[in-house]
Formats: sequence, C-alpha cells, structure tokens
Amino acid sequence: MPPTQPATGGSASAPPAPTHRPPTPPAPAPVPAPAAPQRGTAAARAGGRPRLSALIGASGGPRYAVALVIDSLGSGMLRPFLLLYGVQVLHLGLARSGTAMSLGMLAGLAAVPLWGRWIDRGARSAAVGATMLIRVLGALTLLLVPALNGPPLWGFTATALLLGIGNQCLPPAHAAVVATLAEARYRDAALATARSLRNAGLGAGALIAMAGTAGGPGGLRMLAAGTALGYAVASVLVLSMRVRARTAPPTTSAPRRRSRPRGRLTVLDVANLPYAFCFNVLEVALPAFLVTRLHAAPGWSAGIFVGNTVLVVATQIAAVMWMSRYARRSTLAASGVVLAASYLAFWAAGSLGGWGAAAGVAAVSVLYTAGEIGYTGSATALIVATTAPDRLGSALARFQLSSGIGLAASPAVLTALLTRGPGPLWASLAATTLLSAAAIRRWAPTD
Repeated sequence: MPPTQPATGGSASAPPAPTHRPPTPPAPAPVPAPAAPQRGTAAARAGGRPRLSALIGASGGPRYAVALVIDSLGSGMLRPFLLLYGVQVLHLGLARSGTAMSLGMLAGLAAVPLWGRWIDRGARSAAVGATMLIRVLGALTLLLVPALNGPPLWGFTATALLLGIGNQCLPPAHAAVVATLAEARYRDAALATARSLRNAGLGAGALIAMAGTAGGPGGLRMLAAGTALGYAVASVLVLSMRVRARTAPPTTSAPRRRSRPRGRLTVLDVANLPYAFCFNVLEVALPAFLVTRLHAAPGWSAGIFVGNTVLVVATQIAAVMWMSRYARRSTLAASGVVLAASYLAFWAAGSLGGWGAAAGVAAVSVLYTAGEIGYTGSATALIVATTAPDRLGSALARFQLSSGIGLAASPAVLTALLTRGPGPLWASLAATTLLSAAAIRRWAPTD
C-alpha cells in the first residue's frame, strides 16, 4: 500500500492528499580505479619532463646536493695526488705507497656489510655523514704523519684504510638516502642527478689537483688540507638533515616485491663483477692499450677520459629518463651488450694502425660511455625497486662488495691480459660481460 500522510484539517472521509515522491537522484558516476604505480621516471613523463630543480629536490634537496658536490670535489682532489703524497712528501717509494693504497681499499670492503646492517635499521643521513667524517680523519692523519714518531708507512696505511672505508661505504648509504627521500616516479632520475653532480665535482676536483701537484710537496699538503675541510663541511651539511627511514607495516593493497634473500649473494651480485671492470677499462686498460700497443701519445687517453666525463654529466639524466620506458632488468642486460660491443670495437679499431687506430678508439669510447651510462643508471635502481625497505641496506652492501672487488682486482687482471695481447684482453672482457648480461636477463629479479 502507498504510504498515507496525516490529514491537515478535513474529515476522515476526505480523499487522501496526493503523494509527492521526490525525484530519484541520478546514480553516482563510477569512481575509476586508481592507476597502477608507474615505474621509475615514467610518471614524470606523464606530466612532462621534470626540471632540474625538481630532480635536485627529489634527490635530497639543495643542501644535500651542495654536500655531494663538496664531497666529490674533495675526492677528485684526493685521487690523483694520494700516491704522489706518499712518494714526494713521505718518501715511501712507489711500490710501498701503491701497496698501502691497495690494502686500504680492500680492507675498507670489510666495513661495507656493517654499513648495510646499519642502513637496514633505518640509518640514512647519519650513514652518509659518517662516511664523510671517517674520510676527514683519513685526510687529517695524512697531514699529521710527519709529526708522528712512528714509521711514515704505518701512518700512510692508516690513511688509506680510513679513506677506503669512507669511499666503499658511501655508495650504498647515498643510494639509501635517495631511495628514501625521492618519490617513486622520480627515483631513477634522482639517482642519475646525484651521479651527475658527483661526476662534475670529481672532474673539477681533478683539475684543482692538477694545479696543486705542480706546487711540489707544499702544494700537496694544501690539497690534503683542502680535502679534509671539504669532507668536514659536507659531513656537517648531511648530518644536519637528520633523515631516517620511515617504514610502514605492509598492507594488502601494497604492491608485492620479489623478496631478495638477506645476507646471500644473488645472481645480480655475481653478474655485476664483469660489469664493474668497465670503470678500470677507462682508467687502466685503454691508456695502457693506447700507449703500449698502439704507440699513441698519452694525450689521447686524457682526451678520452675528459670526453667520457663530459658526456656522462651532460647526458646521464636524459638517458635515464629515456630508459625508464623499459624494465630495469632489460636495460641492465642491454647495457652489458653495449659494453661488450664496445670492447670488440676497441679491438677492431686497434687493427687500423697509426693515427687512425687512436682516432678509432676515441670514437668507440662514445659507445663505451653509452654502455656505462646504461649500467650505472639501471643497476642500483633495480636493487632499490626489487628490495624491501628493511633489506635495502644489505642488498646495496652486497652489490657494493661485488663492485669493490671488481675495482680492486681489475687493474691486475686487465694488465695481465694485455701482456698476452689485445685479443685476450678485449675478447675476455666481451665474453664475460655478455655472459653476465644473459644471466641478468634470465635470472635477475624484475621490477
């Protein structure tokens, strides 16, 4: 029966008042389902390419960017003159100075797992600042070695150890800071921006070191003092940020990540070893190949190194944003193929002979740089994207261990291969890098 309304004045026999039904409201429009999170910097493309200021903000902000530049300036000044400091100021000789530096780099790797566990417990800016403070102690120790009563070799070895700890532990700590502060859509580009800032600082520091080394022992002491001051300023800037990881309990709506085993080597860690050799290809293998096999002037090596640095600084961010349309695992595997192709091309260019061989090697270095950018732009980003926050430190530490071992072993391996001829050098590098690329494409976690 239709509902009746109470009478308002008539008799009970009066016909009922008409019933007025309010108009039925229209059905609400369906709410669209939230879009799936976009990978890497793909979301940035949806709203246009982000500006450099936005990427600097995503990678830690202006304060962190200034700290990275100052830190890399100090590192750029330190790398070229540390060996000369041991020879010219401390009079240790070339062999003992080089051995002490190698031992310091290798011993510094032992601290990397400790840093990884510290990062897993939430440390971020404190972990980065601590690496800078340790290097402050290393630079000060270098300055104080002449005033100590002990043998200079022990003081120089302690310096190399402190610098090795700081240098080896900085990459995982820095990557964890950027991963914590940057939005997912900007994370890959933010990591690339930080690398570009550091590469620019390293190049500028190397130019300063070139001028400082011309001043003899006094100039070397000034460089050591400037390095210590730069590390100190950078550490103060980073520690003032007070960033820690904010981990939230997992929810059913959160996307699931493939779990990376804690404390165990993964395919990516092992496959990274041949990839890591690429850095010393530029600094060790190519100069030796040009001078000893092609009999080219040393200026060719310097020019290739400068060109590589300029290309990396100028194109890295744009390249990483372009690569973001592809899966990071595929990009990392493809970069291995590009690196392997460049190694074979170096071998082929060397067969030209004369001036054309050196020019050919310089031209192929552009292809090599493209592979290097692809490698550095996707490897760390893949680890960050496929690792739970509470395991990020351990995963980054394992990857840094494989990179550090590769950097430490590659000079001896590369020079030993080159003594047997260009074929064993370039063919071995190409074969192992291709095998690693295939393993990454087949078994590495996907994002």
